[in-house]
Amino acid sequence: MSVECEIPGKGIEGSDPDLMARLAGGDDPALNVLMERWGARVNSFLFKMTGQREVAADLAQETFVKLYKARKRYRSSGTFSTYLFTIAKNLARNHARWRKRHPTVSLDAPFGDNSSACSEPPDPSQTPDQAADVSERYQEVRRALLALPHDLREAMTLFVYEGMGYADIAKLTKCSPKAVETRIYRARQILKGRLKPADPD
Repeated sequence: MSVECEIPGKGIEGSDPDLMARLAGGDDPALNVLMERWGARVNSFLFKMTGQREVAADLAQETFVKLYKARKRYRSSGTFSTYLFTIAKNLARNHARWRKRHPTVSLDAPFGDNSSACSEPPDPSQTPDQAADVSERYQEVRRALLALPHDLREAMTLFVYEGMGYADIAKLTKCSPKAVETRIYRARQILKGRLKPADPD
């Protein structure tokens, strides 16, 4: 006689608001589904905001802890992604403020000490020299993005990497869509000035 172990969250379907309603009703495995659905994107966003893999993982975990604690306060009137990324954004801002008070790690540390964790997966069709050039370019872009003022980096990351529109970013950052557009424009101009064009060969 075989006994199958039940996997928490397995078989649970539904929209994000439905899962939050189940979570509020005591169906804790619904959180596992939300984490599987959104965990990678939240982690990626936080990594782009902090530049540190371990910090991003810790903040991502804390994001879902806070989501769980707020399960009974959640209202489905807005977009779930905006609600979730608001939590993550606030944690990233708190961490940035903490880093300003405790400037013990240089800006380059995440890239110099653990560059492999910051790199994109290598393309098997590339030569070693090409792969090295791509990796170097990726690190250059990451450093430039991380060096942006926090509000510009936040807007740029949400727009480019998370695919959010101006309206959603405006709700999340509590500013106007026009202000979001301005921040993204300024971020692009700064990045263009800091990033040298890649060599054609």
